[in-house]
Amino acid sequence: MKWTLSQLQKNRSKDFLIDEIVNVDEVMKIDPNIRRASPMHVTGRADIDSAKVTFHLKIQGHLILPCSRTLVDVKLPIDVSTVETFLLKDIGYDMEEEEVYQLKGDVVDLMPIIHEILILEVPMQVFCEDSGDEGAPQSGKDWEVIHEQEKKDSIDPRLAGLAQFFNENDSSSDT
Repeated sequence: MKWTLSQLQKNRSKDFLIDEIVNVDEVMKIDPNIRRASPMHVTGRADIDSAKVTFHLKIQGHLILPCSRTLVDVKLPIDVSTVETFLLKDIGYDMEEEEVYQLKGDVVDLMPIIHEILILEVPMQVFCEDSGDEGAPQSGKDWEVIHEQEKKDSIDPRLAGLAQFFNENDSSSDT
């Protein structure tokens, strides 16, 4: 995903379409929470003029992250659309209007920007949806996970006698 200025300028009057599969293993070094990254499918186009190059990109793939509760692998789908602009010349461009990159040298490299976009897509917490074999255990020695509805329907055996006491008082007050 690198192009020299001369390659870009040759395609100035034509459609410059992008359709590549890129390896983004570098993001695992940047963010240690990312366990694996699939190759990302990057599609889009570039609008090239004499002063700037604007890339309209769509990035698709997935990242494998740890579940915040159980640390099992969770597949996070990535489907991001972005517009990135590189200034080719040092002109009076209003940089507050949108984020632009000043070109250093004569090569446009999109990989650092793709890595940055992927890092920004990682949420603070990720949870696995199912609690099956891979998820958190649902019971153990002297404990089990109970759901709220089950708890409402059951009566604590230590208080069962108290429930009968109120039933007896209700029947004696009727007389």
